[in-house]
Amino acid sequence: MTLAATTLSGSAASRLEGSSAEHRFYVGFAVVMAAALLLGFARTFFLRTWFPEWAQLHGAPEPFFLFHGAVFSLWFVLLIVQPSLVAAGRVDLHRRFGRFGAGLAVIMVGIGIVGPLIAARRPGGFIDVPMSPLQFLTIPWVGLALFAIFVTLAIVNRDNPQSHKRYMLLASFGILDAAVVRWPFDNMMAPLPIPGFDVSNLALDLFLVPIIVWDIVSRGRLHPVTLWGGLAVIASQPLRMMLGETSAWLAFAGWAVGLLGP
Repeated sequence: MTLAATTLSGSAASRLEGSSAEHRFYVGFAVVMAAALLLGFARTFFLRTWFPEWAQLHGAPEPFFLFHGAVFSLWFVLLIVQPSLVAAGRVDLHRRFGRFGAGLAVIMVGIGIVGPLIAARRPGGFIDVPMSPLQFLTIPWVGLALFAIFVTLAIVNRDNPQSHKRYMLLASFGILDAAVVRWPFDNMMAPLPIPGFDVSNLALDLFLVPIIVWDIVSRGRLHPVTLWGGLAVIASQPLRMMLGETSAWLAFAGWAVGLLGP
């Protein structure tokens, strides 16, 4: 009886340790993603007071993007808060904030549609982007589409924690590329030997590595969401470039930009 109780206690301890490790992983990974956002937008948004000349030359001049930045930043705050609440045993608050997160995601999709249209309508198009603004529209909008799809799947799978958590991380990838391409390193948009990929794509794809490693360590194999969701993220990068070069897309993008007026 004592041996059985000891064995049961040891098994329960192992599960508890595994759960604690999982909580640490998701909280830590969310913090890393938030740091990537801060690094990308430090000079033009978060710390623009300390970089006035850079912000003036490279930051969006329209006040709309201050609201845009605040709303999208709130998503990454929520990404840290939610697993932290679960780790603290406050699943009730996690669920309440989850409803708030769903509403926030809807607002983000609306803002994420309008923002690129405003940028594309500028005389010089997107700032620091050596590409036709109509062609470049595919990049933020495809990322936004992935965000919307993954958030929807996360909500549908909210009773499946393992799928839900991974969908939420993958959703954040769709909107993190705007920050990664702005990291203060040279040649972030330099093309790679693989058609349709540049350095920023590679940097973003490397964020999949910790999830893959965690799956293998904790499960012994890739979770289906990691596998198929990760492939969708990677495949979207060259596909959106190909889409942006089609006459059908250019016609649609021109019509969409025209909705904001002459």
